[in-house]
Amino acid sequence: MSTPPSSSSALLPPVSALSSTTDEGVFTGVLDLLFEPSPALHTVLLPYFHTWDFTSYDELIRVVRQLLTSLAESTSASARVQLDHILGSHPRLGAKKVESAQSRAEQAQLQQNGSSGEAEAEMLKALNDEYEQTFPGLRYVVFVNGRGRSVIMDDMRQRIARGNLYAERLAAINAMCEIAADRAKKLSA
Repeated sequence: MSTPPSSSSALLPPVSALSSTTDEGVFTGVLDLLFEPSPALHTVLLPYFHTWDFTSYDELIRVVRQLLTSLAESTSASARVQLDHILGSHPRLGAKKVESAQSRAEQAQLQQNGSSGEAEAEMLKALNDEYEQTFPGLRYVVFVNGRGRSVIMDDMRQRIARGNLYAERLAAINAMCEIAADRAKKLSA
């Protein structure tokens, strides 16, 4: 029996292992490494687990993007609540305590303190609060990709000002998938 990848091993199995295993824990472990631990994501994807035969992690991420987008486009309130739980699984940007080793590493530069570090950290916290009031149930998700706090905060302000929940869900889905693609490159054996 295969064991799921853990954040301490931080390596993804070959994508071919996903189609050859019957252990759902391997699949959920991969999802947790790529996207963030999310029981809601597991619930959405596990019914398809045995029907997929991916040739690459990029393909898996494309399929996840399509399924999450279909939840965003659904007229079902329960589908949108499920999606919001998935999007809310990402840690708060700039949070001091982040469970996921991948998110901790990705947000590292946002934690650096300079002369304006504490003031920016407070502004980021206030923007997180404003974002979460504007979009209840969601967390701001962005592919940081080396960008500093000021750039990220500008993007956050624009998304808050837009105030469009549907567009925000799509932006968060796209960011999650960009993050997952970057993690797949870094964590592939």
